[in-house]
Amino acid sequence: MNYLEALSRRYSVKKFNNGTIPQEILHNILESGKLSASSLGLQPYEILIVESEEMKKKLIPAFYNPSQISTCSHLIVIVAKKKVDDHYINAYFRHISKVRDTPLEKLDLFKNSINQHINQKTQDEIFSWAEKQAYIVLANLMYAAAIENVDTCPMEGFRQELIEEILDINPETEKASVTLALGYRSEEDHFQHMKKVRKPNEKLFKFI
Repeated sequence: MNYLEALSRRYSVKKFNNGTIPQEILHNILESGKLSASSLGLQPYEILIVESEEMKKKLIPAFYNPSQISTCSHLIVIVAKKKVDDHYINAYFRHISKVRDTPLEKLDLFKNSINQHINQKTQDEIFSWAEKQAYIVLANLMYAAAIENVDTCPMEGFRQELIEEILDINPETEKASVTLALGYRSEEDHFQHMKKVRKPNEKLFKFI
């Protein structure tokens, strides 16, 4: 299946069949999220993977449309950071130094540039930027899943305080921005038989 066929087949599943995604395929999908483009390389988010049936059951009341949660294989929760402090940035550069086998002092110019950029932003601006990065990850995960013939449903319709309480997310420093259910479509989900509706090219694309 090529990527256009995979994306044409993809839709937001309303009910999964309770099947389990093989670990190798799940690993590939998660790696696509890891390899996602990220502004400044900072990856100001964390990706939580809910796989236990017990935890999924706990999360059901947090969602306005819980059918996906009760039938999916895995639920991904992308948590965006509200703060990017010196500790986070220092850890990032220690990691660069280790991965690229580069002395920290040779990274000072890049580090100073990032510090200047971050320090110019308000906390609200940092969080807005972090959430945008989280949605880039979401797109990568959905695309990779489609290629792997795994179905998905991105969801923003959840009770913020409840999902953060259940998953022990600190609302002072981070926020559950968006979730993604993964699995295989149920034969009972009639939405899979509907034609995909998108804007015609002449209304969507403008060549300048």
